[in-house]
Amino acid sequence: MNFELTEEQLMIQQAARNFANSECLPGVIERDEKMIFPKEQILQLADLGFMGMMVSTKYGGSGMDTVSYVIAMEEISKVDASVAVCMSVNNSLVCWGLEAFGTEQQKQQYLTPLAQGKKNDDLYIGAFLLSEPEAGSDATSQHTTAEDKGDHYLVNGTKNWITNGSSASVYLAMAQTDRSKGPRGINALIIEKNWPGVTVGAKENKMGIRGSDTHSIQFTDVKVPKENRIGKDGFGFKFAMQVLNGGRIGIAAQALGIAAGAYERSLEYSKQRRAFGKEIISHQAIQFKLADMLTRTEAARLLVYKAALDKDSGKDYTISSAMAKVFASETAMWAATEAVQIHGGYGYVKEYHVERMMRDAKITQIYEGTSEVQRIVIGRSLAK
Repeated sequence: MNFELTEEQLMIQQAARNFANSECLPGVIERDEKMIFPKEQILQLADLGFMGMMVSTKYGGSGMDTVSYVIAMEEISKVDASVAVCMSVNNSLVCWGLEAFGTEQQKQQYLTPLAQGKKNDDLYIGAFLLSEPEAGSDATSQHTTAEDKGDHYLVNGTKNWITNGSSASVYLAMAQTDRSKGPRGINALIIEKNWPGVTVGAKENKMGIRGSDTHSIQFTDVKVPKENRIGKDGFGFKFAMQVLNGGRIGIAAQALGIAAGAYERSLEYSKQRRAFGKEIISHQAIQFKLADMLTRTEAARLLVYKAALDKDSGKDYTISSAMAKVFASETAMWAATEAVQIHGGYGYVKEYHVERMMRDAKITQIYEGTSEVQRIVIGRSLAK
């Protein structure tokens, strides 16, 4: 059993760390306060090859493994979780889903520019549309419909909480074609944002990851060609669940990065801040907090790496990805809260970053499957 990263993975880690500190850190507080989408940072990620990390070079991707992807996600999430989630959605949910299940035509037309993150030198990224006003954790309750019109579908409905909602050029949307079949009547469709009938709702004013653009998307008689359906008729729900298995690894890596960032900032602060005549790291109460933060973060990292290795080796990673996400996300929330406590009054001030980390951490326990859903996934897998 080898716990060492390869030379290539170490290079990716350093590149991601340099990018996060030089390009993401400046302006991160302003982007958070004003809900500014980090377009320039995403374009720079595209230049680094980080928007299609796991996509084959045949389709414009970087051809890297999942471990490399989570390493990069962790480093960027230490500094700006909003940039990281934009990267995660494009990599884990959109590009991977298209490469795994799309037709050759779909890959040439959509996957190639998505993996590059650019088209004609402008931003070109994707979004994943599953959640609805009445279909969150219960993803089978799709109210968006795709009426079969022979050579095309007519799509109507509303999708909620869509990351990259206004910035994406391409949507992978789940819609119900035959309600009598339940989950087997759902299809996955590729829809372009600029098609007639597509409306982007107002940007959500969120507690955390405020730099990412989260919107509702409305479809009104949107005409979608049959060739834009992913997989066979009725494959949509299975497609969504398989894609989310990998997506959980990306969000687990994001949570890991938040936890690691909170620990690193707390360690640095504790060596500078003095109380009762000495640096606060000399006080056992702070030492114990830091010891627990480091231990839990390292445990989360091992779970995330294990899920990534399972995926790369072709094993079933349903349980390992669920375990990684539930543990890493709960570690992130706990570690960020401890970081605020260690910083004391300064922890409540935006300048010190940890209050943002605490706000950002919470969503990792919710999106791409809540912690409760992860426990259901693990439990059901055990029962089988």
